Amino acid sequence: MTSDPLLLTGEVDDATARLLRTSAAFDDADLAAPSLLPGWTRGHVLAHLARNADGFVNLLTAARTGEPIPMYASPAAREADIEAGAPRPPEEQLDDLRRSADRFAEAVAAMPVEAWGATVETRRGPWPAAMLVWGRLRELEVHHVDLAAGYGPADWPEVFGHRLLHEVATGLAGRADAPPMVLRFDGSRHELVVGDRAAAPTVTGAAAQLAAWLIGRSPGTVLTVTPDGPLPTPPEWI
Repeated sequence: MTSDPLLLTGEVDDATARLLRTSAAFDDADLAAPSLLPGWTRGHVLAHLARNADGFVNLLTAARTGEPIPMYASPAAREADIEAGAPRPPEEQLDDLRRSADRFAEAVAAMPVEAWGATVETRRGPWPAAMLVWGRLRELEVHHVDLAAGYGPADWPEVFGHRLLHEVATGLAGRADAPPMVLRFDGSRHELVVGDRAAAPTVTGAAAQLAAWLIGRSPGTVLTVTPDGPLPTPPEWI
């Protein structure tokens, strides 16, 4: 698993291509259908992904120039852009996705090596610029699942599932509202511990399925718990 942004660009390109193939099959009714995100249609998800690409372009530009450019003009502007973009016809959605993805790729290519060491201000606080390509990859893969269009966590590339699981589990380890659990994946060879191991049930499954359950994209029905009992309830993913 790499955090090198230049090595991750190929994974972003592949994830973008998969998303575009899925999106190209949507008609007006498909776009108006509910996504897996409460209150959002598939059109909302696609509009968000296009504006998210532009938001990352803003952050890459901030890292490259040193200017304090925010990811979005404001939370209200972000929401308004998504609402405005959600009801567009399929050809407009697809064109916007392509063009915004191209802008992101161009912004990555324009980054000098030293700019990756900058810190930028995301919606949730400071973040290393070197993590922005991973951030875009995560948005693409997770929201592709949210389209509820036949692409699920089992379709994630293996390395993505592992990296997401490690990131989410690391975040949970520092949260007081996270229940104790041992996450065991790849058979019984690897595990991650959240909280007090002595009080923790072991939840076993594929890395992608564990990650999807932890971020609320799966009910965890394919996972097993030892000793036998209900799955722990993870806190909301933030």
